[in-house]
Amino acid sequence: MSEWLVLTLAMAAACAVVLTIVVINNRRIGEDDDPNETPDVIEYMTMMIGVVYAIVLGLAIAGVWEARGAAQETVRQEAQALHEISARVEVWPVEVRERIRSDVDAYVAYVVDEEFPYMKEHGELGERGAELLGKVRRSVSDYQPATDHEGQAYQPLVDLVGAADDARNARGESAGATMPGVVWFGLITGALVAVGLIFTLQIRRTGRELLLAGLYSALIAFLLFLIWDFDAPFGRGLSATAGPFSSLFPQVTG
Repeated sequence: MSEWLVLTLAMAAACAVVLTIVVINNRRIGEDDDPNETPDVIEYMTMMIGVVYAIVLGLAIAGVWEARGAAQETVRQEAQALHEISARVEVWPVEVRERIRSDVDAYVAYVVDEEFPYMKEHGELGERGAELLGKVRRSVSDYQPATDHEGQAYQPLVDLVGAADDARNARGESAGATMPGVVWFGLITGALVAVGLIFTLQIRRTGRELLLAGLYSALIAFLLFLIWDFDAPFGRGLSATAGPFSSLFPQVTG
């Protein structure tokens, strides 16, 4: 089931539940009921709770969006480090640089074709990635430079392998959901409270009031879906992509 279909169903369900409760509750109200009797303190409390919950939603959205941006940045750093390795081995002998570039290309192909889909499905790194990157590390570190010019490129290349490994580890830490369960409990409970409080204002069955109640509940459902969609940086629709690998290694990714 696609994420957009889930969003549509969630918003429709939220609207249907709220409007159904409004209609049923309105039938139970007597003709002598006066909606102007709603105490001012209830309106004030409803407004304040709505404001507090809006702030919480904003912070949650900002948090998951920042986590997604950080995950995408780790992908860029990893791809850039591997690209620099392929470029800087130009000063080494042909057979050495071709072997290193071949190892880098094999790792990139695995990340793009296999590891990213695996991360989306399982929320963790694949099994062969560390092995392929270790092969790149050995190909770089095992070579003994024959000249000073080759020696000047040795340490930077070793550092680049370490940077790629560090970025890969950071990508693995971001592979799963970033929002703790207790936060989700607070968000869902807050949504129920915020929507439930609108019934204290004695909503009538007029078109304007029903429209506003439906839009309010649909908006909260949309914001919760947005947080859920961003919560797994590599796992859902608006997720981090392997774009940096594809742009820097077009000969590998096609």
